[in-house]
Amino acid sequence: MYISLEDSYVVRVPPELLNENYDQAVLDAARSVLEGKIIDIENKDNVSIGKTYIISLENIKRIGDGSIVHGDGGVYQTIQYTALAYYPKMQEIVDGVVKSIQKFGAFIKFGPFEGLLHISQIMDDSINVDLDNQILSGKDTKFLLKAGDKIRVKIVSLNLSSSSLSDSKIGLTAKQPGLGKEDWIKNDNLKN
Repeated sequence: MYISLEDSYVVRVPPELLNENYDQAVLDAARSVLEGKIIDIENKDNVSIGKTYIISLENIKRIGDGSIVHGDGGVYQTIQYTALAYYPKMQEIVDGVVKSIQKFGAFIKFGPFEGLLHISQIMDDSINVDLDNQILSGKDTKFLLKAGDKIRVKIVSLNLSSSSLSDSKIGLTAKQPGLGKEDWIKNDNLKN
């Protein structure tokens, strides 16, 4: 889910940025270090509540003066900021788009993340795989899933890497009631 969060951070302002306006240098350094990164977030009691992906920083404010460390040309500045972030949670239901079809399932893009919808978690049917046309089809139901389709899925496994989005592993399912492509959901509702 998308969230707004407030946090503080000690950012290193490299010496090459110190020639410009200091406030602008702090802003540039903070954005380059935090935006597009996965960070741990904590509650007010400093207990980790999970990892979140920082989309953009807003309201960056310097707290106090920066510090200089012997042997390092940079300045270490404490900042407080507000961020727009994406925080995926276990059992969360998300709407995504099929990015690609593989012989073992489909990769689904949701928010800034991509997860694997394994072939065993797509539908209660045997599935034919057509890699040339990027289509998965149910043998009995004739349900189709192809690249570009919108699909509702649930997050069933979550292992976010602090190093990058591509190193994160997210497992998805579409086999429960109310999940899948819109026409699959309508078809299930007609049966009940």
